[in-house]
Amino acid sequence: MKKALSLLVLLALLNACDDGDLTQEDISFEDVSTQSCSANNIIYKIKEKEALLMEIPKTIFVNEPTPVGSPIELNISTTNNRVVYRFYNGTVATNNICETIAPATPVITDQWTATNGTIQIVTTAIKTTNETTNATRISGYNHNIVLKNVTFAKANGTQVYETFPFGDYTTSVTELNFNFDQTLEKCTSSNEVYNFNTSEALILNIDPSLIANEATALNTPRTGLIGSSSNVLTYRLLTGALVTADYFCQATTPTTPSISQEWTGVTGVSGVSGIIEVTTTTNGPNSFKHTIVLKKVSLQKGNSDFSLGDSYSLGELFTTN
Repeated sequence: MKKALSLLVLLALLNACDDGDLTQEDISFEDVSTQSCSANNIIYKIKEKEALLMEIPKTIFVNEPTPVGSPIELNISTTNNRVVYRFYNGTVATNNICETIAPATPVITDQWTATNGTIQIVTTAIKTTNETTNATRISGYNHNIVLKNVTFAKANGTQVYETFPFGDYTTSVTELNFNFDQTLEKCTSSNEVYNFNTSEALILNIDPSLIANEATALNTPRTGLIGSSSNVLTYRLLTGALVTADYFCQATTPTTPSISQEWTGVTGVSGVSGIIEVTTTTNGPNSFKHTIVLKKVSLQKGNSDFSLGDSYSLGELFTTN
């Protein structure tokens, strides 16, 4: 009986030392940056003699935050949405992953292939903040990738992970410069007040009562709120041709230049956010200057948003009686 018990203990110790059945801690790429191949859909992480590869359509990585509790989900297979973990006999580099004809060395010594499971992606905006104005800008999007209930096929069996963190993958964005001067124009046929440069347009469909030809009392501007029907604020990033004054005040929005991005003002809350302030002063006989300032105004596109800051000067509009 003692001999049988000793044999069982010995077998248990041998199984515990089986290097072929690695634990999750042995596959740790959390501190390694994710890279991507430019010529295909592979994103990957490399660490000394190991590589963790994922092949999924890059169109999946949309620059749009996912709703809370609703990640993007993709089914893993050996032909689509592939995940592979490789071991090499030497230090692995980018050209071992991305080149059509990979270098002869280092040699792949072992490979784990994910046969099923789910890829979950949670996308959030990466924002920078101006500490002086509290204005924010989106500098990129972070896509956090986790494998759920994934099974890896190995040379000596399978290994299953309920949760396997792949890590973060970052995509870039086109910078929104807001490179406007302080000179505003107004359409004669509508309430649109606008400013523009060669590639950007900022349009405020303003309540006409805010720009009455009458000076405001000292430190008492007229106020309104950003809305969805009146005081509608729109920012456009335009491409394909230079923006000129002819673009504005049209019955229908011109197709050239084309709209690359369009952001709209978030509806304001009285005394809190989305506030329009207009200070009117005389500018000579029968002439007036309207200085328009936006307080705590944010712009949104889909699930993304950013703030123009505590106080953003839209510019100055000149009118006459």
